[in-house]
Amino acid sequence: MDNSKSDITQLKQSLKPAGAYMDSLADFADLLGTIKQAENAAKELLEETAVKSTVKPVVEPAAKPGEKAAAADSREQPGSKPADGTVEHSGEQSLTAGTKAVPADETAEKAPTLEELMTKLDALVGLENIKQNVKSLINYVKIRKLRQENELPNPPLSLHMVFMGNPGTGKTTVARILSGLYRAIGVLSKGQLIEVDRSGLVAGFVGQTAPKTVEVAKSALGGILFIDEAYSLAPDISSGNDFGREAIEALLKMMEDHREDLIVIVAGYSEPMERFIASNPGLESRFNRYFMFEDYNSDELNKIFCSMCEASEYLLTGDAEEFARGYFRELYDTRDENFGNARRVRNFFENIVTVHSDRISALEDPTREDLTTVLREDLEAAANM
Repeated sequence: MDNSKSDITQLKQSLKPAGAYMDSLADFADLLGTIKQAENAAKELLEETAVKSTVKPVVEPAAKPGEKAAAADSREQPGSKPADGTVEHSGEQSLTAGTKAVPADETAEKAPTLEELMTKLDALVGLENIKQNVKSLINYVKIRKLRQENELPNPPLSLHMVFMGNPGTGKTTVARILSGLYRAIGVLSKGQLIEVDRSGLVAGFVGQTAPKTVEVAKSALGGILFIDEAYSLAPDISSGNDFGREAIEALLKMMEDHREDLIVIVAGYSEPMERFIASNPGLESRFNRYFMFEDYNSDELNKIFCSMCEASEYLLTGDAEEFARGYFRELYDTRDENFGNARRVRNFFENIVTVHSDRISALEDPTREDLTTVLREDLEAAANM
């Protein structure tokens, strides 16, 4: 008991007097008042600045999860495919940071006209038979619409197509132009191109392929579904275990259910594509338009190469031009069934840029002429890479 009293006594002695606590509270209150005054002053300053300001900053909304900004591709080359194997090409553009926000009807990119798209088609290197086939098809569709408007009968029409040929012959580029042309004449409501391969349609487990294929086809409604290397959906006609067959059946149903607003283009090497179409009666009945994309000849390959140089402001010397003509002539004469065409040209061009960069980086103070001039030795080194 005595020990407890002693502890209480020591505790009381260690505590501050009540007055000290009151002083601390008063100081704290003064501090709070000072902070409040500072906040009020800052608020008044901000309000005054806002009133005097003539330009209000534009705050861009944060992107929603999963939202993608579409951008125009000036080279018209397919983008890299995401994990699901699909690539969407559209004419939409997003505002860049710092750009003043304007109404949606002002930011929406104007869809190209029929004349503009036909000019774009004509500007493609080579592909003369493809250009003529596309023009004939567009004329046929336009006349069908006029006959319909005049209450005249039209035979059944299928616009699904088979593009056959080696890689790099412009199949995707022509498909993109076609999607715009069909939109311009009112055949398609949107005109987007959805590019997909086997990985974008076929799942790894039973029962998942059909829903996956349907989802991809729905994303193409109003436009064109472009299936590259479509023959991979039926790699072995005698086998009934491949999930590609399930994708084909689901695709055929979507083509039937949405025949007014969905066009499917299947593409790939000629012989495998013929076997693919023959693998299913439904494919044979729906795909009755065949476009053969021939290999580019040496002059066309050289023209594609020169256009790439011009677009990037690289100038070839006379010796370099001579070497390029001979290089593409040999490339064409020795080609095989896997010839890459324009893809091979792009690889060659990119190798030249690499060699040129290595050479110019060794100069102490390169001029503009150095930065743009490509020598024969650059092409020779690139050809050996």
